[in-house]
Amino acid sequence: MPVINRIADFSADMAAWRQHLHTIPELGLECHQTAAFVADRLREFGVDELHEGVAQTGIVAIIEGRGDGPTIGLRADMDALPIEEETGVPYASTHPGKMHACGHDGHTAMLLGAAKYLAETRNFSGKVALLFQPAEEVGGGGEIMVQEGVMDRFGITEVYALHNAPNLEFGRFHTNPGPIMAAADTFTIRLTGRGGHGARPHDCVDPVVAACALVQSLQTIVSRNLNPMDKLVISTTQIHTGTTDNVIPEEVYINGTVRTFDKEVQAMAVRRMEALVQGHAAAFDLTAELDFEYGYPPTVNHANNAAFAVEVASEVAGEAGVEPNHTPVMGAEDFSYMLEARPGAYLMLGQGEGAGVHHPLYNFNDEIAPIGASFFARMVERAQPVAGA
Repeated sequence: MPVINRIADFSADMAAWRQHLHTIPELGLECHQTAAFVADRLREFGVDELHEGVAQTGIVAIIEGRGDGPTIGLRADMDALPIEEETGVPYASTHPGKMHACGHDGHTAMLLGAAKYLAETRNFSGKVALLFQPAEEVGGGGEIMVQEGVMDRFGITEVYALHNAPNLEFGRFHTNPGPIMAAADTFTIRLTGRGGHGARPHDCVDPVVAACALVQSLQTIVSRNLNPMDKLVISTTQIHTGTTDNVIPEEVYINGTVRTFDKEVQAMAVRRMEALVQGHAAAFDLTAELDFEYGYPPTVNHANNAAFAVEVASEVAGEAGVEPNHTPVMGAEDFSYMLEARPGAYLMLGQGEGAGVHHPLYNFNDEIAPIGASFFARMVERAQPVAGA
C-alpha cells in the first residue's frame, strides 16, 4: 500500500505544524516552546496518557489500541542547531543564531501525523509510546530518557526512528541490519613547551612545531594501524595557539573527532593516540596530555527488526523504494542509546535534492511527511495487529 489515505488528507496540517516549529528552533534540553506545541497537538488528538518533563522537555504520549498486547516505541527528535538561517523562507527562524538545520522539525511533524492517525483509528493491539526527545544534537537526550527509565516505565518492547536524508531519492528508504551510524568521540591534546621570542627559538621549546608533526602522525593510525577492512576516521579540526607573530607560544591545543563502529577499533585508536602524544612529547622535549571524551556509541540496528522495518517501508514506498543494505555513515545519532536498551531499527528517508543537513540553506521537504507518518503508522499496525482482524 502507498501513503495511507487518511494521513494524506491532513498532509497540509503536518506542513503547517512543521513550519511553525521551524520558526521557533530551540537547542539541547531547552525545547520548551516546541514541547508545549507538541503537547497541545497530542491533547487535541486524544492520546490516552501524556507525560511531560521527561529529560527536562521531552514528552512520552501513550495511545492504547484494541485489546492487550506489547508496547512499541516511535521516536522523533525536537532540537535545533546553533546556526544562523539563510533560507529566506517565509517561516524562517525567529530565534537569532538558531535554526532547524537537521530536519528535527520535520521528524516531529511526521510523528505527530502518525499520532493523529493512530489515535483516530486504533487499528492495533497493545499500546504505542510516542517519544518526543530533546537534545539529540548535543546533550544526549536519548541517553537521558533511557536513564530515566522510559523503556521500563512504559513497557516498551521495541523502538524505531526515522531521519530525513537530503540528496537521497525522494521517498526512498535506506537502512541496514547492523551498524548504520558511527560512535562520535572527541579529543583535546595539550602540548606545553617553553615560550619566548620568535627570533630566539633556541631559547624556547616550541610546541607549534611539535603540534604540526603530531597532527601528521595521527593520520598514520588510520593508514598504518588499522585493518583496511575496518572503518575509522580521525579528524583534527582545531589548532589553537599564539597571540602574535613574533612570540613562540607556551602551549598548543589540538582538538578533533574520532568515529568508529567497533569497540576494539576504538580502543586501538585511543591507545595509539596516547602513544603518539607521549612519543612526540619526548621527541620535542615538552609535556603533553590527551583528553579523550567518549560520546555517542554507534547506532546499531537489530537484524530482525531492520528486516521487519524493510517490509513495512516496502509497503509504503514499494520494494524498489527501499535499500535494505545501505552503507553505514560516519555521522552519529543518540538514538543509539535506545537501540542499546531495546531491539529496533533506524532508517533514512530521502527528501530529494537540496542543501545538506547542518547547512544554513537546509530546509526539510514537507512532501515526505505523509510518507514518514505512514511508515510509523504501519509499523504499529503490522507489529501489533488486532486479534482476529
